[in-house]
Amino acid sequence: MRIAFSPIYRYKKLPAEHRFPMEKYELLPDQLLYDGTITRSNFFHPDPVTEPEILRTHTQEFWGKLKTGTLTRQEIRAMGFPFHESLVTRARHIAGGTLQAYYFAKEDGVALNIAGGTHHSYADRGEGFCLFNDFAIAANELLYRKDVRQVLIVDLDVHQGNGTAKIFEDNPNVFTFSMHGEHNYPLKKERSDKDVGLPDNTTDGLYLQTLHKELPPIIEQVKPDVVFYLSGVDILETDKLGRLSCTKNGCRLRDEFVFELCRSKNIPVVVAMGGGYSKQIADIIDAHANTYRVAKHVYG
Repeated sequence: MRIAFSPIYRYKKLPAEHRFPMEKYELLPDQLLYDGTITRSNFFHPDPVTEPEILRTHTQEFWGKLKTGTLTRQEIRAMGFPFHESLVTRARHIAGGTLQAYYFAKEDGVALNIAGGTHHSYADRGEGFCLFNDFAIAANELLYRKDVRQVLIVDLDVHQGNGTAKIFEDNPNVFTFSMHGEHNYPLKKERSDKDVGLPDNTTDGLYLQTLHKELPPIIEQVKPDVVFYLSGVDILETDKLGRLSCTKNGCRLRDEFVFELCRSKNIPVVVAMGGGYSKQIADIIDAHANTYRVAKHVYG
């Protein structure tokens, strides 16, 4: 099981005003090492995506503003944190990690990225703590290389993957499935290929019942060559931004179902973390760590 991680992911490499909500990227790999889920040999250090790879997804104008630091105040506000050139470098490595993870997943069944899942980023702008859209960059590049013909994005973050949905709205080779809080951010939702909005205070039972109903038919319909899975833990009852009422065990069972379903179909899975904003950082780390523990259990 290979995991994309670079020291550049670590929030301590960024100015203090950029560190929320990034401290989990500092703590999660250390926790996984401490509890023996992985060893350092599981990590690979991703290369940054190149300019041509970025431009297969993002516009030349947006990329130019990022390179020169000329985003408008409104564009910076939409991103959710102050602009700094180190964020661009970091985002390039994160997108590179998601892209490279596919090749490990093809061999091992699964590969994970300690960061990523930046699904609010559009082709022409960043939004909601998301600069580049790593799933979109990876999917477009793999299609360009003809390494895959059909991609399925399974977005189980509590927030709809609005940027991802918009980027792929006219692309028949990428199917976007988002199961999210119906009344949560973003207020104006885009149209995924399949959207499932959940009511506030949804608990484990309804959440898992809905996922078990919705995902298998999508897998059968799409017949993907790869699944990009966004395993956000902001569905937790303890999450400050989530509005759902799932438990850590519910999160774990969710991950287990996705992994076992994909493994039964021999579909490689690339996993990115997505959101997690519980008041106690220990809850965030434990819930994210469960995704890695379950992946190890399912794939060996």
